[in-house]
Amino acid sequence: MKTKIYNTLTKPYIVILVMFLAPLLNLFDRNVSFFFGLGVALLILWSSSFNVTLFGLSKRLTKKTVVKALMLSVLILIAYVPVSIIIDQYFGEADLSSLDDLKHNTVGYILTLIIVWVFAAFGEELLFRGYYLKWLAELFGDSKTSWFISAIVVTIYFGVSHYYQGISGVLGIIPFAFIYALVFLKNKDNLWLLIFMHGFHDTIGLTFIYLDIENPIVKLFEQLLLN
Repeated sequence: MKTKIYNTLTKPYIVILVMFLAPLLNLFDRNVSFFFGLGVALLILWSSSFNVTLFGLSKRLTKKTVVKALMLSVLILIAYVPVSIIIDQYFGEADLSSLDDLKHNTVGYILTLIIVWVFAAFGEELLFRGYYLKWLAELFGDSKTSWFISAIVVTIYFGVSHYYQGISGVLGIIPFAFIYALVFLKNKDNLWLLIFMHGFHDTIGLTFIYLDIENPIVKLFEQLLLN
């Protein structure tokens, strides 16, 4: 049975079919779309006897990877601030109202962090970079050009999947997604780096929401721009 599932789900066109079908499931619920794609990826992983190299997890997790991920996350967040200010000015702020209940809610904050690390950091990176990006690139020739084109396609796909945050949310996520894709292009066998980058990024953002304070770096840039 496992062999049959593996042989079916690893056919070249399946990744394109999954990427096409997943958005249609948004008609029912946006979470159904995500879990459908993730479910396919996990089925492939299970049926391959957990051959994690299929999804860019060839390298084992090390302290060096974690530290590198933290440093990259902070640098990207700082570099992104001017872009964030411009997007907010012309399109308004992203709709993060679903997280309003986290303000000064310690239990909710901790539970959300756990969910974020499991489903956003690990789940989204496994699905969007480890499966969609990697498998699309390999499908179209596994060349530098195919990887770059795949990075662009999946970046836009990932950004649009956050439509529930409004236009500013989509526009704000696309630059991050593209940077993450470029990092993956340089570290194709170390998806752990992307997982921890994603986790640290979301943890920093959620912490500001929990504390109900504005990002101090954003505040500083706004003051500089106003002056």
